[in-house]
Amino acid sequence: MSHHEKDPANVARGLKAAIHNPNVSEEAKRRDMVRLQEMGASTTTTDAPAQHTRGAEGGRYNTETYVDADMNRVLAGYKSTIANPRTSENARAHAEQVLDEHAA
Repeated sequence: MSHHEKDPANVARGLKAAIHNPNVSEEAKRRDMVRLQEMGASTTTTDAPAQHTRGAEGGRYNTETYVDADMNRVLAGYKSTIANPRTSENARAHAEQVLDEHAA
């Protein structure tokens, strides 16, 4: 694909984002919905990960690794909450409870 051609998947994602953006006019949303339908794409979004995501070596990402990495980021955020002097006592207590539950 040359750098002048647009990836249809990216175009569809942009149109879907515009349709769900509250700052976009109704006229523009209708136009984008028509364009999506012409492309044969669904006008609804999904929380499912992309089916063809590939890692740096060209292989598929390991879903378990992704989940573990996400959980590590979440737990790191809770640890930061405890260390932050501007955090309320309620937030600090909740963070400690979550960290205890995950033995982190």
